[in-house]
Amino acid sequence: MPLKWVGSTTASFPSAVEGLLLQPAIPSNRAVGDGIEQSAFSAATRVPVRGWILCCNVRTITAIITPGEKIRADTRHHHTQEEKALRAAIIHAPGDIRVENRPDPVVTTPTDAVIRMVATCVCGSDLWHYRGINKVKGPAPIGHEYMGVVEAVGDSVTTVSPGDLVIGSFISSDGTCGICTDGYQSACVERSFVTGAQAEKLLVSHADGTLVTVPGRPDKSLYPSLLACSDVLGTGWFGAVAAEVGAGKSVCVVGDGAVGLCAVLAASQLGAEKIIAMSGHSDRQKLARRFGATDIVDARGDEGAAAVKDLTGGLGAHSVVECVGTGESMKQSLASCRPGGHVGYVGVPHGIELTGKDLFGPMLHLHGGPAPVRRFLPDLIDRVISKTIEPGLVFTDTFTLETIADAYRAMDERRAIKAFISFD
Repeated sequence: MPLKWVGSTTASFPSAVEGLLLQPAIPSNRAVGDGIEQSAFSAATRVPVRGWILCCNVRTITAIITPGEKIRADTRHHHTQEEKALRAAIIHAPGDIRVENRPDPVVTTPTDAVIRMVATCVCGSDLWHYRGINKVKGPAPIGHEYMGVVEAVGDSVTTVSPGDLVIGSFISSDGTCGICTDGYQSACVERSFVTGAQAEKLLVSHADGTLVTVPGRPDKSLYPSLLACSDVLGTGWFGAVAAEVGAGKSVCVVGDGAVGLCAVLAASQLGAEKIIAMSGHSDRQKLARRFGATDIVDARGDEGAAAVKDLTGGLGAHSVVECVGTGESMKQSLASCRPGGHVGYVGVPHGIELTGKDLFGPMLHLHGGPAPVRRFLPDLIDRVISKTIEPGLVFTDTFTLETIADAYRAMDERRAIKAFISFD
């Protein structure tokens, strides 16, 4: 497809791979280009622009850009023999992660958005599949934490536009049902679990209720901390909120993975007076201290519960955040909580069995589940942008998409707390 330039105003414009066709110019006082992000399309080119612009990218979309309007994507997908395949992580069986070609995602409903990934990562819950604890129905895409640039949106999407840098929750939500307005978007009546985020692109349903735009163009050094908002920080934060963490209270965090460490950070931000991190690993203990832990308990079981009580006047913690999801970690959490206290549980449950007596006698409050990350995203993003918090420190190792199998091995072998996947 040939290029045809008109007008004289110069702006940076990433052009479509197959070329850019400029339509007849409009009056000079309505020059286009201001406010259009460079990341709106795939390959950077200096393009003189003035007028209506028809971007024809035969690989993915056709878009119209008009003065003062958002970029809108045609939902048609134009396949050609030259089409570049999407690269994505696929789990075939326990311990078997491969990077393979997949079809490009496209907008199929008016509420959809397609984003081009800027960063993703491996989650501790991905290891349930990798280790074979959860049944693998492979080959299947994997991954649910994501930050990227919007490439296309459906006709009903109003809160995000192509070119926006966005972060979303691991559960999509419409944002309008009664459950969403109550702040529990992860239980939305239209919810669906996001998967396939360990890829170059991702289709997100219910974009308006799921995605949040990151203001401005933050420095790339903030990307790890921004990505953490998508799950581990939001989940740790919800665990602390569910446990009624607040000023002057004592808090115990059970679990020293990325979620547990982020729960320590959340407890510190929420004003807790004493924060006890249960950890037996020196590197994680150091990070817990940096995030605000006042005490470390490396014992487990009855000995661990006794140590927590010794640190809390013999009573146990006001708030306990359970961040593992095993029967052992839940028992540890209940044993470490004082009568009338609150346990917030955010570890994906495996083998947890409770009876009424476990809660009735000690008069414990139990609240948790899949974190409604979307509730907290705007606040968490603001805290990261202002450099009030640095949750990205949980990413101890960086990999590329093509080496993501190594990232899984590093986390499985506990050589990495959390693995960051960069697309630079």
